[in-house]
Amino acid sequence: MAANRRKRAGGRAAKIAARASGGPAAAPYITRKIPAYCHASDEQLELIEQNADKVLEEIGIEFRDFPRALELFKEAGADIDGQRVRFPRGMCRQIITQSAPAEFIQHARNPARSVKIGGDSTVLVPAYGSPFVRDLDHGRRYANIEDFQNFVKLAYMSNSLHHSGGTVCEPVDLPVNKRHFDMVYSHMKLSDKPYMGSVTAAERAKDTVEMSRILFGDGFYDDTGLEKTVVINLINANSPMTFDDTMLGAAEVYALANQATVVSPFILAGAMSPVTVVGTVTQILAEALAGMAFVQLVKPGAPVVFGTFASSISMQSGAPTFGTPEPASVLYIAAALARRLGVPFRSGGGLNASKLPDAQAAYEAANTLQTAMLAGVNFMLHTAGWLEGGLVMSYEKFIMDADQAGMLQVFAQGVDFSDNGQALDALNEVGPGAHFLGCNHTQNNFESAFYRSDIADNNSFEQWESDGALDAAQRANRKMKNMLAEYQAPPMDPAVDEALLAYIEQRKSSFPDANY
Repeated sequence: MAANRRKRAGGRAAKIAARASGGPAAAPYITRKIPAYCHASDEQLELIEQNADKVLEEIGIEFRDFPRALELFKEAGADIDGQRVRFPRGMCRQIITQSAPAEFIQHARNPARSVKIGGDSTVLVPAYGSPFVRDLDHGRRYANIEDFQNFVKLAYMSNSLHHSGGTVCEPVDLPVNKRHFDMVYSHMKLSDKPYMGSVTAAERAKDTVEMSRILFGDGFYDDTGLEKTVVINLINANSPMTFDDTMLGAAEVYALANQATVVSPFILAGAMSPVTVVGTVTQILAEALAGMAFVQLVKPGAPVVFGTFASSISMQSGAPTFGTPEPASVLYIAAALARRLGVPFRSGGGLNASKLPDAQAAYEAANTLQTAMLAGVNFMLHTAGWLEGGLVMSYEKFIMDADQAGMLQVFAQGVDFSDNGQALDALNEVGPGAHFLGCNHTQNNFESAFYRSDIADNNSFEQWESDGALDAAQRANRKMKNMLAEYQAPPMDPAVDEALLAYIEQRKSSFPDANY
């Protein structure tokens, strides 16, 4: 009965979200019908794989302050020197290919929102981790829990975003040791899309898992008693060639519970990796292989995703730069290496270094978004909202990026070669010298023929001026406010909500009042 209530509630919620975003309910994720692009040959990819194995064998990876990792690798046949682990050639790859799934389902509390990660699917996810927010009304400021909840609502209402995300912004008004409860609960309560878990401490990862058990109830387990994958989380390597105890502890917790882990080297090329594309990808592959192998040793078969975040830097100032050619090449090649390894791939997003949602933000973000789609990214973190190199989550940029995400979704569907797509009847009806505006084919297809942006202005100058002469950011600001005003939360079983709040209260009361 509870499952039926959730199903009916999910249907109502989807209709509410569709009305708010101005369009029909969208697919829960993109099923790509276009090929992935990579401009490196098989021989060049094999060379990078050989070089990564050489890094793992001769240089090694440090696993700091986490003895369990050293024990697991030693048992598997690696050479341990202090906290440095050196791997026999091919060892990490063999561990991963023996057990890591090529694709998996991340279940949502509304089953219609569950996503497939891997294979021919692409899941578009909001930006992550910004301590600041910005909007036209209040400028740049530290984020708070209200901002966090607003972005969860906007992601829920957006047809072009498939995921609620994780730390969509950092609510600095809450104590560090307790804020993860409010963030995870906000995703659970305010959206019925999939969500990401806390990784800032192993205990916070455990809280995420326990809250997920409460949220899903009996649905947390499959028919064999195995935990379903309902959470995905982001584990960053501390590049170059290091994993720390915080990330390893969280990864272990999630793996033991069969939850998904994105193992993602965080690279500013020239500072945290070599300045060359091939050198950077070699390091990324070595770090990702070591991290994913650790997860598989903790629990064979636990879902892992080969992730990467790579940007270039200004060689004058050292500041990160985005939307440039070299990181695009890194992304294309890393995606191809993930396919060769047989695991899902995470990268991409609307990355930019601009301080405002302006032309620089738009073209840098568009370059990265399009590269990620062409590369075949499966889990596209930072799709919407990113500004100022990730320091800022922008309300207006979120809306503008979601519009771009909708375009990517249409592009990824490929070209219609059906009889309707071939349009021979239209060509026959119109013939030479006439126009197609009034023909039957156009009349039958005009509503769905082209993507229609609700942010871009295509009217005449006079109409634009009479509508207030708004620029793109101002139009996005207006849409954002309308969406938040129309938001309605997806229904949740009151008993589940009560149990979640009781768990949070009990856990929070066990912490000292001081922030740490």
